[in-house]
Amino acid sequence: MKLFACQACGQTLYFHNVQCVRCGHRLGFAPDRMALVALEAADDGAFATVGDDAGARYRLCGNYATHGVCNWLVPASAADALCRACRLNRTIPDLSEARNVELWRRLQSEKNRLVYGLLRLGLPVESKRASPEGLAFDFLAEPDPRFRETGGGVVIGHAGGVITLDVAEADDAVRERLRQEMAEPYRTILGHFRHESGHYYWDRLVKPSSWLEPFRARFGDEREDYQAALDRHYADGPPAGWPQQYVSAYASSHPWEDWAESWAHYLHIVDTLETAWEFGLRLAPRVDARRRRTEVFDPMAADDFAELIDHWLPLTAALNSLNHSMGQGDAYPFVLARPAIDKLAMVHDIIRSSATP
Repeated sequence: MKLFACQACGQTLYFHNVQCVRCGHRLGFAPDRMALVALEAADDGAFATVGDDAGARYRLCGNYATHGVCNWLVPASAADALCRACRLNRTIPDLSEARNVELWRRLQSEKNRLVYGLLRLGLPVESKRASPEGLAFDFLAEPDPRFRETGGGVVIGHAGGVITLDVAEADDAVRERLRQEMAEPYRTILGHFRHESGHYYWDRLVKPSSWLEPFRARFGDEREDYQAALDRHYADGPPAGWPQQYVSAYASSHPWEDWAESWAHYLHIVDTLETAWEFGLRLAPRVDARRRRTEVFDPMAADDFAELIDHWLPLTAALNSLNHSMGQGDAYPFVLARPAIDKLAMVHDIIRSSATP
């Protein structure tokens, strides 16, 4: 994630900020500029960016104006009150319950980060309201979260371009309990979004393309009975030696899940590398003379996946060591074997071949 600067005073800004702590200007993320901008009221009742009186005019996303959720902007001329990210929402929880408002706020914040990453990678991001091939999100809430994932509650997943998530996943205590029950080393809201988006983009980028046979050669044949594979995984666990082939235990359950886990992991990598670069972290990974690093490094636009891995592996070692110094466990609880890296490289190649600058 990039760092931003207030156009009014130069203060460092972060993606989710809504007000500059130094000069007090209202802030908003403008997806057409892929930038967080400082705003000032314009004569027409909209907002202009500071120092750009003749430029574009914006309105606050309707979800921010009504619920204090989302800091993205909408072009003043747009007919829709919602921003590009919120137009992807098909179902939101009952906001008459105060708890749901806070949980939805957390979900929306992480979903916006997902959408930012997808846009930076040049991937197609359109609402299902505008196109049958588009993407939609259902954020569902149950009266009693104890009944989740028992067969009669909210089923987290992707189907036909719709990503469904239980709003209780935004409750840290509930999510941690589920992580321990399912013996997962890592469980986050953003991780869920990235994983399920992988299923969506498999349908769009792999299934109808010339990548399908190369996918089967590397990930396996997705025509294997999916439900039977999941039943076997939950009954027997992952196969012995899975860390030598897969990015996670769950990835070993079926080629579709291997792809989705690898896709999510790739998004973790490029987002974290961008954040590290923006903060000035330079770990000087060893590279040969044919791949000299330049002073500008954009993980979201890198053509060579080997360059990403050359940066990523030293960074994860540093992240884990920093966490240990604070008495915490690994920040990055994964070990990437060569077959898993090769799968990540295919994800990278498919994204780069499909990207729109």
